[in-house]
Amino acid sequence: ALVIATSRMRRVLEVDLENERITVEPGVINSWVTRAVAGDGFYYAPDPSSQVACSIGGNVAENSGGVHCLKYGVTSNHVLAMEVVLPDGSITTLGGNLPEMDALDLRGVFIGSEGTLGIATAITLRLLRAPASVAVLLADFASMEAAGEAVRLITGAGVLPAGMEIMDNRCICAVNDFFGVDEYPRAAAAVLLVELDGHPLEVKESVQLAQELCRQAGAGGVREAWTPEERERLWKGRKSAISALGRQFPSYYLQDGVVPRTALPRVLAAIERLSEEHGLAVANVFHAGDGNLHPLILYRSDEPGVQERVTALGAAILRLCLEVGGSISGEHGVGSDKRCYMDWMFSPDDLDTMKLVRHAFDPDGLANPGKIFPTPKTCSESARRLVELKAEGQVLPAEVQVV
Repeated sequence: ALVIATSRMRRVLEVDLENERITVEPGVINSWVTRAVAGDGFYYAPDPSSQVACSIGGNVAENSGGVHCLKYGVTSNHVLAMEVVLPDGSITTLGGNLPEMDALDLRGVFIGSEGTLGIATAITLRLLRAPASVAVLLADFASMEAAGEAVRLITGAGVLPAGMEIMDNRCICAVNDFFGVDEYPRAAAAVLLVELDGHPLEVKESVQLAQELCRQAGAGGVREAWTPEERERLWKGRKSAISALGRQFPSYYLQDGVVPRTALPRVLAAIERLSEEHGLAVANVFHAGDGNLHPLILYRSDEPGVQERVTALGAAILRLCLEVGGSISGEHGVGSDKRCYMDWMFSPDDLDTMKLVRHAFDPDGLANPGKIFPTPKTCSESARRLVELKAEGQVLPAEVQVV
């Protein structure tokens, strides 16, 4: 095996403010992009919680989202073009200088392919002008369901926040302990962060309406933050939540399912029940605006038999997401961890078509082999499904025949 690392490819290749774009190498850290252009009134919108550590190349590989994906979209909405090295060593360019090109969108195919189609060596990103006004609301609730209801009410009223994030009590306490100050109400079952941006008058009206809807959903209190310093204090805890929990639990398993926003209240209640059934603590911190859940299953790896229980609970949460019309991944990808669940979501024809696309880029299967797709050899669930199909008399592709 050969591992190709791009972490030392950290140059900003070109800044083109006139056309609102910047070209960087894949090892450039996400937050560095905004830092490079902030003085000129621009910023880069996709901002994963790990933005001070994650790279643009990694964001492209996973099609990462972040706090602001609700209003501004995920990585694929902000990548104009890429220089790509294909598995045979040839170099090509995908995309162009315009958001929409008159050709097949191979740029979009490549983004989120998890290293299975090649390696991006130069990435041109779209920049946005900084909004004229920004405000952040912090609302606390007596239950996770009430916080989810606030999300449903706000989005249902036509308000489009730049971001909406929820943290449960376990995260609240961990973050407060981490920083040594109770920035969030310690007694709250959940807090909801809502960021609103745009024209000053629009933001003012949206803040007022969002506050009313939070109280309608049962908020105990709503706090406003208008200055950059106040807003940063509220977001700092959210973006440090996983690190804070990691200090208290030596091991955790992070899931990445997606559900429709309207299903949030009942899905959160169901996750709580699953947590009790499996005897494992679950902390919830997630992008509520687009329904991208990030439940952290917390455990101690030295406990006998715990790994099997953790895996079972993670699978049950993903199955729950699919049952309400969601997905097994929003921005963390499939890799080898969730490949055995791919045929829960996609039909055999869907998976075969995806493999044809992969084969067109990488006919010899050199790039990230064994990732994403389930096989009978690696996934017992997939093997059982193929046995059932064969029993039904269906003809299977030669490479997946069951004997």
